[in-house]
Amino acid sequence: MNEKFFALPEDRQQAIINAGYRVFSRNTYKNSPMSEIADAAGISKSLLFHYFHNKKELYLFLWDKCAEITIRTMTAYGCYGQSELFESMERGMRVKIEIIRRYPDMGNFTIKAFYETDPEIRAAVQESYHRYFSLKADKTRLNLDPSQFIPGLDVPMMYREMYWASEGYLWETVQRGEMDIDRMVGDFEKLLAFWKSVYLRKERRHGSDQD
Repeated sequence: MNEKFFALPEDRQQAIINAGYRVFSRNTYKNSPMSEIADAAGISKSLLFHYFHNKKELYLFLWDKCAEITIRTMTAYGCYGQSELFESMERGMRVKIEIIRRYPDMGNFTIKAFYETDPEIRAAVQESYHRYFSLKADKTRLNLDPSQFIPGLDVPMMYREMYWASEGYLWETVQRGEMDIDRMVGDFEKLLAFWKSVYLRKERRHGSDQD
C-alpha cells in the first residue's frame, strides 16, 4: 500500500474505505471492479491504484480494517474488562451500532468476506479471521467470573453456541437485505435474555435483570 493513503484527511480515507465496503459487500470478490469502487469514492481509478497496488491489497486492507476498528472500539467501550459475560456482550452490541453508523456496509462486507470462496484471497481471510477471533475470545474471557454460570456448564461450548447463533442471524439478515438497526438490537436483546435464562445461576439472572 502507498503510504500516501494515510496522509489523506480522515474524511477522504473514510470515503474510500466505505466505498470499498459497499462494492465488495454487494458482489463477489471477482465481480467487484476497482473502477466501481473509485466511482463510489468520488476519485479516479488511477488514483485508487495509486493508493492500493491491486484489488487484493485493497480487499485485505479492508478486511484487517474491520478487525482493527472493532477491537479498538470495543476497547474504548470497556467490553474486555468486564467480569460479567452478558454485560460485556451488551456493551459489544452498542459497539456494533456505533460501527454500523460510521461504516454502514462493514458488517455486510465482513460476512461476505468470511464466506468468500475466491482462492486469491480466501486463505488470507481465514488465517486473519482465526487470529483475530482468538484474540477477541482471549481478551473477553480473561476476567470473567466463572461463578456466574450454572454448575457444570461447558463454557467453551457455550461460547461456540452463542457465536454460531449470532453469525447465523447476521448471515440470514444479509441474505434478506434487511440491515434494520432497531430490529437487530431488539432481536439481540431477546437472544441475550434467553441466554441469561439458560446459562446464568438463578440468583445472577435476577441481579442482571435489575442492573
